[in-house]
Amino acid sequence: MSDIVIKAENIGKKYTIGHESQRESYTALRDVFAKNATAIWRKTKDLLRGNPVIQGDTLEEVWALKDVNFEVRQGEVVGIIGRNGAGKSTLLKIFSRITEPSSGRVTINGRVASLLEVGTGFHPELTGRENIYLNGTILGMTRSEIKSKFNEIVAFAEIEQYLDTPVKRYSSGMYVRLAFAVAAHLEPEILLIDEVLAVGDAVFQKKCLGKMNAVAKEGRTVLFVSHNMSTVMGLCESGIMLDSGRVAVIGPVKDVISQYTMDVSSENFLDLDKLLHGGTGAFARLKFMSIFNEQNKPTSTFSMGSTAIIQLGVSCIRRMENFEIGVKISSWAGVAIHYIVSTWEGMRCDLEVGDHVFEVEIPRIMLLPGKYLLGAWVMKEGNPADDHVQEITTIEIVGSDVNGCGADFERYAYSGCEVYTPSHWTIVKTTN
Repeated sequence: MSDIVIKAENIGKKYTIGHESQRESYTALRDVFAKNATAIWRKTKDLLRGNPVIQGDTLEEVWALKDVNFEVRQGEVVGIIGRNGAGKSTLLKIFSRITEPSSGRVTINGRVASLLEVGTGFHPELTGRENIYLNGTILGMTRSEIKSKFNEIVAFAEIEQYLDTPVKRYSSGMYVRLAFAVAAHLEPEILLIDEVLAVGDAVFQKKCLGKMNAVAKEGRTVLFVSHNMSTVMGLCESGIMLDSGRVAVIGPVKDVISQYTMDVSSENFLDLDKLLHGGTGAFARLKFMSIFNEQNKPTSTFSMGSTAIIQLGVSCIRRMENFEIGVKISSWAGVAIHYIVSTWEGMRCDLEVGDHVFEVEIPRIMLLPGKYLLGAWVMKEGNPADDHVQEITTIEIVGSDVNGCGADFERYAYSGCEVYTPSHWTIVKTTN
């Protein structure tokens, strides 16, 4: 028990929200007086009891967290994943003592530093230099301890030019760089990181991930909330999946992510009519896209080496001879890296007027971990696209031992390299 640094016991967090009732076309004066008297009495009771005053005619209780139980040991790096609204950020706010749980108990052993949103813990009127010392003091460090880390923090944040400028004038990127540098370098025993790193650019994210890896190797504990499964897989050892405020899965990070990708999908039906189309549009129009895994479950996350199935709906307005349909996979920067084309695989046909659904199976995805953009087109073979949509949706690739050699593909997730090609290596000559 001595190495348990965070223990959550039956944690619950309840919020009360107000709703305005629909206004009727005719309301009696006595009803208006009665309603106002009731609202005034309710708000007075809230004030006397020290509760927040909620605006609205009717109140509703919403549980952001309910019966959350788990333990985190010293030195563990834990990824917390789940859909939007699952309770991830609320949980970190409780651990950071920003908000109190409505029920249950949290036990934390160690100094906590958190980065939950841009500018967390900063005073906007103080300069970057002053906020470094302020945050260090809040963490319980002495001035000499902060001074010994000061140059490292400034170098990491890359804000030397604006060090004596009030942080209220910082851009969001500068805010994040300084906030992360302070949180990571002032030696907390426990580091809590929310999705805020998504604000930074790819180079900064890579730098932060390297620092978090270094923090973890020093034996400190990290709780990391993210929607980027590749980052969670590469950084974390264990994972917790929240669903509707409850712990759905807890265990090794690979198992948790596997369950998440099975349960959480992108939209099963992506309506392309809502997106910007290009091309002449004289013969056919793309209508929808759906993405599935090999178990025919809708998803947007795939492991390296797994199979993706894409369905495309096409509405043919006029008969098209030598019809071709294709899918484009682009890097996050928008550079095309793969084309999947019907005619390349020998499917040649004339498309008749009407609605059609095409399905393509992509076996053994060999993209390196990261996020990629999907686009699609239809055309007469050899002609300009009759209809195309450049950026329909994104898919995410998560690393796996695709070649059975224990290769760590996650370490290349932010290297700019995107495609894995199997190769065979031997030593043909050795000279002593």
